[in-house]
Amino acid sequence: MPGRVCCCCAALRPRYKRLVDNIFPEDPKDGLVKADMEKLTFYAVSAPEKLDRIGAYLAERLTRDVARHRYGYVLIAMEALDQLLMACHSQSIKPFVESFLHMVAKLLESGEPKLQVLGTNSFVKFANIEEDTPSYHRRYDFFVSRFSAMCHSCDPDPEIQNEIRIAGIRGIQGVVRKAVNDELRATIWEPQHMDKIVPSLLFNMQKIEDIDSRTGPPSSPTVGVKEENPSVLAENCFRELLGRATYGNMNNAVRPVFAHLDHHRLWDPNEFAVSCFKIIMYSIQAQYSHHVIQEILGHLDVRKRDSPRVRAGIIQVLLEAVAIAAKGSVGPTVLEVFNTLLKHLRISVDFELGDRRSSLESATLSISSKESDERIVQNAIIQTIGFFGSNLPDYQRSEIMMFIMSKVPVLGTTSQSLDPSNLGDLGPRRIQIMLLRSLLMVTSGYKATTISNALPAAFLDPLLSPSLMEDSELRQLVLEILHNLIDRHDNRAKLRGIRIIPDVSDLKIKRDKISRQDVSFMKKHGQQLYRHIYLGCKEEDNVQKNFELLFTSLALTTIELANEEVVIDLIRLAIALQDVAIINEDNLPMFNRCGVMALVAAYLNFLSQMIAVPAFCQHVSKVIETRSVEAAYFLPETIFKDKCNLPKSLEKDETDLFFLTNKIAESLGGSGYNVERLSVPYVPQVTDEDRLSRRKSIVDTVSLQVDILSGNNTEDKVDNTEEITFEALKKAIDNSGLEEQEKEKRRLVIEKFQKAPFEEIAAQCETKANLLHDRLAQILELTIRPPPSPSGTMTITAGHAHYHSVPVYEMKFPDLCVY
Repeated sequence: MPGRVCCCCAALRPRYKRLVDNIFPEDPKDGLVKADMEKLTFYAVSAPEKLDRIGAYLAERLTRDVARHRYGYVLIAMEALDQLLMACHSQSIKPFVESFLHMVAKLLESGEPKLQVLGTNSFVKFANIEEDTPSYHRRYDFFVSRFSAMCHSCDPDPEIQNEIRIAGIRGIQGVVRKAVNDELRATIWEPQHMDKIVPSLLFNMQKIEDIDSRTGPPSSPTVGVKEENPSVLAENCFRELLGRATYGNMNNAVRPVFAHLDHHRLWDPNEFAVSCFKIIMYSIQAQYSHHVIQEILGHLDVRKRDSPRVRAGIIQVLLEAVAIAAKGSVGPTVLEVFNTLLKHLRISVDFELGDRRSSLESATLSISSKESDERIVQNAIIQTIGFFGSNLPDYQRSEIMMFIMSKVPVLGTTSQSLDPSNLGDLGPRRIQIMLLRSLLMVTSGYKATTISNALPAAFLDPLLSPSLMEDSELRQLVLEILHNLIDRHDNRAKLRGIRIIPDVSDLKIKRDKISRQDVSFMKKHGQQLYRHIYLGCKEEDNVQKNFELLFTSLALTTIELANEEVVIDLIRLAIALQDVAIINEDNLPMFNRCGVMALVAAYLNFLSQMIAVPAFCQHVSKVIETRSVEAAYFLPETIFKDKCNLPKSLEKDETDLFFLTNKIAESLGGSGYNVERLSVPYVPQVTDEDRLSRRKSIVDTVSLQVDILSGNNTEDKVDNTEEITFEALKKAIDNSGLEEQEKEKRRLVIEKFQKAPFEEIAAQCETKANLLHDRLAQILELTIRPPPSPSGTMTITAGHAHYHSVPVYEMKFPDLCVY
């Protein structure tokens, strides 16, 4: 009999062999002999030094039975080994474990599925045993390789295939648990092991993803389903693996995921990739989230030359990871995330414009498809930037706003990572639009305590740069960004759409008393905001949305930043815009002129009700009523209709249709407002950038024209004319030299105020004040003097100016215009 020997021989055999032989019955169908198994267990516990010999003998028998296909005895031997493992915990168990692992390896190497499952089950039981002392020489390389291979089983029988894959996943789970619990757990996290374990788990997880994509989201599986479903078991094992990862081995666990997704081309479509990284982000410890984000950014750099859809898929994964990480810790990668995304935004724009330049050599259909795919990449980047930025705390969001703004190509500045010089004429504009859209997303929902925190000078100056006014879409984005930052009480939705509001109180506008910091901000930067609105109204390519945003800008400035002084400035600005439409020095189309008139009407109607001065409200209402009867095209409800009959010309003497400065001054003066400045027409400031801008210079627009003497003789003019030479022209054209001179002047002024004695500075300021006083006195004297000759006249009737041909001289006094 296979399990018995003769009596004479049995007496001469060692006792441990006799005990082992006795546990095997004559018929393997009878199973393990329990009484003899108890004797063997007692013997092993009593004499632990014999464990290694017991294990070696059991291994010898098992090897012989496997070779002879006696699978019944193989099952009995493994059951005996399992019981001995569970019963013995002494230090002498180490040699026995080696024999046990050798037998498990023999079973896994066999081609019989039942034996592979048997060996896996024994290994899982072994993995759950906590050993008293660590093993410094034991390695699990073979088991990692074998279990990983079982996870990819392709047996033609689906049931057997499913059974082997489940065994492989459970084996990997056992290896992970055993290796992590050992002192030498670092070995399992080596790249050669992770490159086998992670793809094996993802391969099985992918199967359920394929099923879910066809049948919809699955219901929560029961315990039985989890045991029978390889994909669910693989996902649980993957979560457990990631949950045990530490700081030093996190990257080794994540990198094989990218290799698997690349190899199986799972970035487009990317549903499975998104699902994987959601599992990763939720499974790892929160403080390690930035490691995953860094790995995604690095992989995006590696695949930057791939198709747009692949890059869009990676960016979408980044968005999902950032959405989860933003709720916890994102570590030091905040700036790196935005820097990398902006770099890829520039690369995408470069690819798009490159495809457009080669359109003459390629099919139109393919080029338009490529451009459309690049737009998908750009939109994904912008969405990621916006979502990440909106989840940052205010102090970090402010830094990101400054960082993005520094990348926007504007005149007079350079951008290192977003240099648009090689993108042609469309490159800078395209990058400007993309970056401003990103900035718009980041600023959404931003609530600063003071407006100076939201709009520091380093941010406001480039944002209001003339370089960002050359296109209708650019101007719209700039205004929307301003709205996000100025609107601190969520009033913008109530002001959407330009219209004559019958009763502003129905809007339930929320506002607080303007703070001292906001008053200081308007004194420093108010002229910049007025100038941007003024010049924005004079653009020929304005459409209805531009006028709507300009109206909202004026209204939000009134709500959030207006005290009595700012109200007077805004009225001056509105009257100046009305004069732009009436005089039309810029040759604007009739639609634009009527649109400006409608904008002024809508805003003054809003402002008059906000400050609640009855006489002012009455004057505004009277003008609006007159327009509704005689010139409806001056109202927003009419001019912005699809079909509106435009007038052929605007008559300057129809004073009933215009808002008059003297009427406004009279109404506000009776309510305590200081209306002296209303008599001074608004003129925008001239900045250094105006001299460098490619746009039409506004220096001529803002020059003050003063009629000094009509009898100036020609000889005086000739004497005051500078001789035109080559050097003079060269000096006038050299803008860079002019800019350097201005910077040097500023530096000297700052240095003087830092180092000079106080008495010296005070004396110099007093001297300049006296000179300014004398000059103003001379100007006032000229304004009182009657016209010297009938060659040129200017009359003022009912607050509206009638202009005639007047010989003038230009004098540069900002915000002061005297005729």
